Amino acid sequence: MTTLFVVLIVLGVLALVTLGASFKMVQQYQRGVVLRFGRLLPGVREPGLRVLVPFVDQMTKVPVQTLVLDVPSQGTITRDNVTIGVDAVVYFRVVDPVRAAINVQDYMVATSQVSQTSLRSVIGRADLDTLLSDREAINAELRAVIDTPTEDWGIKIDRVEVKDISLPEGMRRSMSRQAEAERDRRARVISADGEFQASTKLAQAADAMSATPGALQLRLLQTVADVASEKNSTLVMPFPVELLRFFDQAAGRRADAAPAAAPPADAPPADAPSAAAPPAGATGASVVDAAAGLPALPGANGSVRA
Repeated sequence: MTTLFVVLIVLGVLALVTLGASFKMVQQYQRGVVLRFGRLLPGVREPGLRVLVPFVDQMTKVPVQTLVLDVPSQGTITRDNVTIGVDAVVYFRVVDPVRAAINVQDYMVATSQVSQTSLRSVIGRADLDTLLSDREAINAELRAVIDTPTEDWGIKIDRVEVKDISLPEGMRRSMSRQAEAERDRRARVISADGEFQASTKLAQAADAMSATPGALQLRLLQTVADVASEKNSTLVMPFPVELLRFFDQAAGRRADAAPAAAPPADAPPADAPSAAAPPAGATGASVVDAAAGLPALPGANGSVRA
């Protein structure tokens, strides 16, 4: 009886072990690939509780989630001979669990190595300016290069992103000076353009004022009003030039309107020098015009002009 009891216990344990080996749980984010005596069984085991032949079937669970692979920093030389360090991140997922389990030993390690070599290759064919300014093109090229060999492994590369680009300290200083010089150049161009536009407008304003003499006087009065609004202690008002021109023109009109008087009988000959006439070479003298009765104005060269 004791021996039979022990045998029953052993058989029960074996049955439990066999039953446990017969049932496998496949999660929702997994797919099962079953090998029977080393041969691949057709079909992929979907999520749920699956029954296998114990000690005969062997199932490999392959996740179909989007996996994130961090590519370590790779030191490489760009096409314009600049040594930089670039690291990236790769997002991929398994689209064919059978090929991922059969065609490659460890698809995670294989994808990581392909990503590192592809990153160095793509960076070596690009310029530094392209790496810094056109990240989208670099990411697209990296995705295409990495996706080509991983397609045979049943892996789909969703996207590749370049995280950081490490530049030497000397290159950073050079780029900073270049950016500063570029900003200074833009500031100078904008300032010169503003000066050119202002000078053009001033020339147009001068032409408009020359066509209308009264506009200059109005501008002068406006300037005086602007200066007076500042509450200065002293205000110097220049004598308007237009007033001098007015008196000059009035004197000229009166001299032209006066009739020429006939000389008297006892008048000296025309070739005889007049007693009232100023001596030759006299300058700056005030002479009374007998006909007009106005003081003559000295000319620009010192001569007396009526």
